[in-house]
Amino acid sequence: MSRARVARRIATAAAFGGGGISLLSGAAVGLVLAEVRLAKRVVGGSGDVPPRADGRYGSAYARSGEPPLRLVFLGDSTAAGQGVHRARETPGALLASGLAAVAERPVKLVNVAQPGAQSDDLPRQVALVLDPSAPPPDVAVIMIGANDVTHRMPPATSVRLLSEAVRRLRAAGVEVVVGTCPDLGSVEPVYQPLRWLARRMSRQLAAAQTIAVVGVGGRTVSLGDLLGPEFEARPRELFGPDNFHPSTEGYATAAMAVLPTLCAALGVWPLTDEQPDARRGEGFLPVAQAAAEAAAEGGTEVTAARNAVSGPRGRWALIKRRRRRLLAEEHPERDAAEARAAGKAAGEESAAHRSA
Repeated sequence: MSRARVARRIATAAAFGGGGISLLSGAAVGLVLAEVRLAKRVVGGSGDVPPRADGRYGSAYARSGEPPLRLVFLGDSTAAGQGVHRARETPGALLASGLAAVAERPVKLVNVAQPGAQSDDLPRQVALVLDPSAPPPDVAVIMIGANDVTHRMPPATSVRLLSEAVRRLRAAGVEVVVGTCPDLGSVEPVYQPLRWLARRMSRQLAAAQTIAVVGVGGRTVSLGDLLGPEFEARPRELFGPDNFHPSTEGYATAAMAVLPTLCAALGVWPLTDEQPDARRGEGFLPVAQAAAEAAAEGGTEVTAARNAVSGPRGRWALIKRRRRRLLAEEHPERDAAEARAAGKAAGEESAAHRSA
């Protein structure tokens, strides 16, 4: 069965409250559990508390009377930044700094992600960021799914919980970007056949997440293939000391993949990059096909086609393979000293916040 068809089945089951679709046969489950026990001996995991990066970034861009953009992070240990030791190395801090530089506006970051979280923790996290006593955030980034796979949460249940979280955020006027389930087959000490099964399960869940998220008005960015081949090729650089969570370089790679979509959601990315480029394989596809292609190629964005375009195979979506470029390439006119000053200010503010 094709990945697109499996993803449609999972997303459909999620929409109608189902939760029993399994991606593995009973015989395969026993084999996987044996491999998991072996993998746990060499994949350390980390009990470290992620550094807290909440705070204000990019004060060099502050203008009188203009409030900062409000960015929130939800999800699991990857969203929290587990595996690094400095706040500025977490994905939240990296994206807050990048967004401030592109938008030329300060960004206030709040991260409620919880290490070890599965999708059933999203209702609690959404309630935290939609505090009635405060204005809603401008944009939310969600990274979730890996623990759903490793703890064998039914895929349809996982997708339904994510869809409900995105729907609540969108109803509050929040733009939402979801980094879909990473490729668990890229964890270096994991052996075959667990590696193959983990990759298959991760990509099928990522595709189903995309169908659901796009259906309720969010955008997705595939992290799977991006963190797969690149991590496999350079595991000592892109994995941290526990052999499971990304290293500093790994989080930076993921952040650079998400940044263009984050900025586009807020309308601050260059308009010249918003039109589909056929040379990069961009364009409109049925949402299930777009989701399957995105799951196989990291850094690929999927968003709903405008005007609710649909056809015989359901809704259509826009697939974007955005180039991952340095900020200086997007803003060559920016003075280097100003950029350094902004980065220094952001780091000082974050440090001050943590010590407060």
